[in-house]
Amino acid sequence: MTNELIRETSPYLLQHAENPVDWKPWSADALELARTEDKPILLSIGYSACHWCHVMAHESFEDADTAALMNRLYVNVKVDREERPDIDKIYQTAHQLYTGRAGGWPLTAFLTPDDHVPIVVGTYFPKEARYGMPSFRDVLAQVEAYYRQYRGEVRTRGNALLEALRRMEAARDAPTDALSAAPLEQARQRLLETFDREHGGFGGAPKFPRAACLELLLEQSRSAALGDDAAGQTRRAVTHTLNRMALGGLHDHLGGGFFRYSVDREWSIPHFEKMLYDNAELLALYSDAYAATGEALYADVAADTAEWVCREMQDELGGYHAALDADSEGEEGKYYVFTPEDFDAALTPAEAELAKRVYGLDGEPNFADPHTGRKAWHLRVVTPPEAAAEDAADVAARLDDARRRLFEARSRRVPPGRDDKVLVSWNGLMIRGMARAARHLGRDDLADSATRAVDFIRERMWKHGRLHATYRDGRARFAAYLDDHAFLADGLLELLEYRWRTEDLKFAMQLADVVLARFADEAGGFFFTADDHESLIHRPKPFADESVPSGNGVMIRVLLALGHLLGEQRYLDAAEKALKAAMPTAAQYPDAHAAVLLALARYVEPPEFVIVRADPDALGSWQRLLDSGYAPHRASFSIPSGVDAALPGLLGERASRGDGPVAYVCRGTQCLAPIEDLDALRAALGGARRGSKRAAGSGRQSARRRTEAGT
Repeated sequence: MTNELIRETSPYLLQHAENPVDWKPWSADALELARTEDKPILLSIGYSACHWCHVMAHESFEDADTAALMNRLYVNVKVDREERPDIDKIYQTAHQLYTGRAGGWPLTAFLTPDDHVPIVVGTYFPKEARYGMPSFRDVLAQVEAYYRQYRGEVRTRGNALLEALRRMEAARDAPTDALSAAPLEQARQRLLETFDREHGGFGGAPKFPRAACLELLLEQSRSAALGDDAAGQTRRAVTHTLNRMALGGLHDHLGGGFFRYSVDREWSIPHFEKMLYDNAELLALYSDAYAATGEALYADVAADTAEWVCREMQDELGGYHAALDADSEGEEGKYYVFTPEDFDAALTPAEAELAKRVYGLDGEPNFADPHTGRKAWHLRVVTPPEAAAEDAADVAARLDDARRRLFEARSRRVPPGRDDKVLVSWNGLMIRGMARAARHLGRDDLADSATRAVDFIRERMWKHGRLHATYRDGRARFAAYLDDHAFLADGLLELLEYRWRTEDLKFAMQLADVVLARFADEAGGFFFTADDHESLIHRPKPFADESVPSGNGVMIRVLLALGHLLGEQRYLDAAEKALKAAMPTAAQYPDAHAAVLLALARYVEPPEFVIVRADPDALGSWQRLLDSGYAPHRASFSIPSGVDAALPGLLGERASRGDGPVAYVCRGTQCLAPIEDLDALRAALGGARRGSKRAAGSGRQSARRRTEAGT
């Protein structure tokens, strides 16, 4: 037997299509059924790679008695939070307001049948009472009884929630009159206060990468406004964290890429799901760190991450898939962990001895499945390779051979499930990451990968001047959100810095124009949903970062870039207005608004834009100069001659001159005279102090030997 979810495209919803629960997708029909039958709505929100979502499904949603109770008392609605982040944002906020605690997944919300305000909001509920929580069946019965008996109280509480949501937005509608760099320094200081000086990262367990915060600190560490001591402390916070994440268990040492977060302070044991958005942000960050420091470890990690994405996460049509599950064969992490016997079976005795010492298998097991108790080892670098063998000659090559064999052995296991839907927002982040890695690592193939994703989205998800948010099984669905437009436009601009396609610039402009027309708030900033989106109980305008950067922060950065590049004042005005709207909350909680502050940095210190025009075969050395090092406040575009008529805005005036290359350099609204000599361009370039950049692929073996280099 199946329920209505069988007609959906979401892998998460399809996982529940054969539950005995009469699940329905969020739809007008489901909401109307609840209203006409006067049944509360049980709203269950999760995603396919969510471990505790699977646990609750196995315990309760697959249990016939529990399902019968759910079907009798409720209209049961399942939502994939990755398809409908608009719904998820609202009820996660409700959970926080009701309980005073952050939410999570699965999110379990009981809603009134008419106006859909929460009665009770929770997360995971066990089938039987444990962990200090009541049983799910008791919750089902008690909430329904409470709704029937105390409707007036439910209504009053719901109205109070709606008023609280309105007050939250009203507090953000009092914009700052003037903008300054002060919140940037406040964010730096707050992040350093919570920096874990021993293990890297911020705070204790569970520990998340917080890539946007690290990106902000990396930029701040290069600021001329900081003294040497402050710059050194800031730089160490970034490099120490990057080193510990790369060498610890958050990083997949065999297959590449990163897991979602570490359950411990030491980055030893992760939550084993792999999300596209984490890897997109970390790919860009490690690429930047390589450009800033020349540290080969960072190039290795960036390359391994990009290659994992291309190998396992890119659809044959070009789009990037969403996630890999944490579980395989019903156990979290089973696909990734090893025993010493596994090493002995896959490797020669000499290889096994070396690999065991490097990855800690000569010590106590560091992983136990929380349900089965099975003990194993999750790989992380415990001993530097050169210290793990008496004969250090060729140790890196020997370890690489061992890693290859272990990867082949692991590949024969039952793999975790893959959520193969394409999300525009996460694809935009990965397009940016791939383009950034292509520039800093000198990898054309990574730019090719990003270009395929762009073309996939434009051909299949951009229809009649509007963007769709998701794609799977030949179906583009759901009106796109702010994040979709902002992240994709940002990725397009990043890719344009590596290779010029005028149609990509025009696509970015179209996306920006849709945001200005459909998402803008008169008070400044941008709502998460368009003005013609489905009406929900709240229309949020989020400025804070969540698991991904703030769409408002990224959109402001896009508008500033387009405004300066094209000379379009309307883009610059909208960016300034949005920044002023964001500053009251960003100044109060600067470390939670890294994306907004990265945009603010480009406002208070206008970025440097460089346009190079030349025949294609003459662009190479000029573009290599512009791509070298780390200059986050510089954007450079190498545009072949012959496309002048198609260039919009000020770009149409940046024409080719004669047979040789010419560069146009502008900082904010001030532009230098055209430059026709490469040495003169080198002398003219300003912006941040730049680090070194090594050729693509250099140091890949030596980096395997590093443990705390750069700290």
